Amino acid sequence: MSTPSARSLSRVLGDLGPTLLELVHGDPGEATAIGGVGIHDPYDEQLYPEHAVVLGVGVTGERQIADLLRLPALRGAAALVVRGPVEDGGALEAVVAETGVALLALTPGASWAQLAAMLRTLLAEGDLGEPGGQTLGGLPSGDLFALANAIATLLDAPVTIEDRDSRILAFSGRQDEADPARVASILARRVPERYLRIQEEHGVFRELYFSDRVVHIPAPDLGDEVTLPRVAIGVRAGDEVLGSVWAAVRDPLTPERERAFREVAKLAALHMLRFRAGADAEHRLRADLVATALEGGTGAVAALGRLGLAGEPLLVMAMGVEPAQGGDHARNAVERQRLTSALAVHLSAVQPRAAVALLGDVAYAVTPAASDADHARERAVQVASDFLHRTGDRAGAVVGIGSVAAEPAALARSREDADRALRVLLGSHTSRRVAAIADVYADAVLLEMRDLAAARRDEPSGPPARLAAYDARHDAHLVETLRAWLDAFGDVVTASSRLFVHPNTFRYRLRRVTEVGGIDLQDPSARFAAMLQLRLIGAYDAPAARPGPYDGLSGPAGSP
Repeated sequence: MSTPSARSLSRVLGDLGPTLLELVHGDPGEATAIGGVGIHDPYDEQLYPEHAVVLGVGVTGERQIADLLRLPALRGAAALVVRGPVEDGGALEAVVAETGVALLALTPGASWAQLAAMLRTLLAEGDLGEPGGQTLGGLPSGDLFALANAIATLLDAPVTIEDRDSRILAFSGRQDEADPARVASILARRVPERYLRIQEEHGVFRELYFSDRVVHIPAPDLGDEVTLPRVAIGVRAGDEVLGSVWAAVRDPLTPERERAFREVAKLAALHMLRFRAGADAEHRLRADLVATALEGGTGAVAALGRLGLAGEPLLVMAMGVEPAQGGDHARNAVERQRLTSALAVHLSAVQPRAAVALLGDVAYAVTPAASDADHARERAVQVASDFLHRTGDRAGAVVGIGSVAAEPAALARSREDADRALRVLLGSHTSRRVAAIADVYADAVLLEMRDLAAARRDEPSGPPARLAAYDARHDAHLVETLRAWLDAFGDVVTASSRLFVHPNTFRYRLRRVTEVGGIDLQDPSARFAAMLQLRLIGAYDAPAARPGPYDGLSGPAGSP
């Protein structure tokens, strides 16, 4: 069976349209292979891959679309996608003919991030086969979209291929012939929860995953919504359930088609294994390239070249996750992988050439950056903040942002800075979730000094040590008094309110600090040395302030 290249525009339209994409103007039969996906940003310098499909997010109206098509940055692009329906007074067809860039419309309700992910899935499938064009059953190995279309032809019904979690891996054409529930599944890339609940209540998945029969599912009752019956079959490799294939049918399958459906499930297993192997190999290769680039050594230039990031300023983001309570390592690993994939999809919409990989416990993103360090930092903070806002607080993710690397050799420093910022965020008790190293530099230095003190086994000494020893014997709160006074820059009223004591009581304690500790609080060097020790050595960590009535020492509340 002959299948158009996954990198051709006609193949993209055949697989994603009309459910996601509609051709407005242009010739999809051009032989030029699509070179990648780009996101239009009117506020940033544009640099798209050659023969890219450009996503015109926020571009509306005939004039805006025409102006965008004529931009020099779009020269050589394969297509421009705008949100449908497209307002066309008759001028756009001439502009498309003039520029040679096909104009496509994205279905209302579909997300740009989903479209970008789908396009990248299609384009990646062209790279999964081995040299010489390996095939399985006459189809390109691992090409699930081609497989879905082949099954749809055999069954004369629109088909989806799903994983075990009911996520849509691929779908055939003719989805407009199905029902709203199917269209909603494709737009969301997973089966809607209400539909899943109905299937679970009727034991559909139990029958699907524990037998090799074709399962017939009656049309569910979804109120006024029109639905079609389904037929489905589980896909297995030995004892492992890989997923399932679903068809929305109007009439019962003939015995011949039911036999063909059972046979094609075996072929689907081979393709899904190949698809998974190809995706795993791609993830490993990308992780190796990102790791090599972050080392900044002799291989960094070649690695960045293969990632499409050579010859421009770059910046590193480091994302970590607060460990789950109870030390559930498996859960932590799954959460990190899930967030890494989500970060890659998010960046694909705003930084199309970013490279993301999970290395150990940290997900790193290497992204193109503006040469202006301040602008690059602000942009990265905004992108990371938007991502964490979408994932929500429950995920517990934080992102540290490194410095701008003007050359490959400096990328290792950018990673180190991103790690330092990440460590500050993971060790802090604030609600802050994103920080550039420039914003938390002092905290990062203090952490590193604390590490040095711990490595040298430094112990408390001088005035803070004497105060700590006195507090241990008399519960006199002298260490917290000194800390509060230093933190308040010598403002007694502010410091006393933080400890919930009367200002006169605080002044009395402060006199005891100078007497017991032997510290001259008028000496800047003595103050600085005391503050450093209080910050660095854990023995001086202040207990939490306790609100309550004034709790002076033996001195009277009114004493100076």
